[in-house]
Amino acid sequence: MNAKLFRDRIEAGAALAKSLDAYRGSDTLVLGIPRGGVVVAAEIARSLDAELDVVVARKLGAPGQPELAIGAVTADGGRFLNEEMIQALHISASYLDAVTRVQMAEARHRETWMRNLRPAVPVAGRIVILVDDGLATGATMLAAARALRRHGPARLVAAAPVATRDACAALQAEVDEVVCPLQPEPFGAVGLYYQYFEPVEDEQVRELLEATRRASAEQAGLDVRG
Repeated sequence: MNAKLFRDRIEAGAALAKSLDAYRGSDTLVLGIPRGGVVVAAEIARSLDAELDVVVARKLGAPGQPELAIGAVTADGGRFLNEEMIQALHISASYLDAVTRVQMAEARHRETWMRNLRPAVPVAGRIVILVDDGLATGATMLAAARALRRHGPARLVAAAPVATRDACAALQAEVDEVVCPLQPEPFGAVGLYYQYFEPVEDEQVRELLEATRRASAEQAGLDVRG
């Protein structure tokens, strides 16, 4: 494998931020996809002096094979479906509706908990950078991008340190710009491009969002108690 090996998600975020420097400033909102994508996004937000928030996308599993992704859905109904796989597995519309409802509810629950009950940061009229730690199929980012489009961002950018060429190509139709510096072929798995790729827990995401919020508020001279 000749592609760059990142030490960890923080280094990957710092590297990716260099490709996003044109979006530096407080008008930019960086949205991380949990869990690992939030670690990358936090470093990008820090580097660009931008605001940070989270968007949860949940995988839709096949009947009897929950680990086999047939699509993804977000808390407010953005959905991407792998139509080829759905047809090949003869998956019914009723199953798709049912699994979508379950995963959408779980996405809402997780977003609320990760934000510590704070409302979502407004998207309308802003430059929004949607971030994950890597894209294999790109399904979760596609679902998130479709959801965000409905909120009217001024510009929507999809960004990941490493991705498959197919995932980047699919995203081109959903966003204004795709920033994926590394697109190695053959790809393998996202974790192959990191020296340290430990699991990220929900609690870590919540703590990172809170720490970033407090640091930004303190820098702006605001009272961050409570």
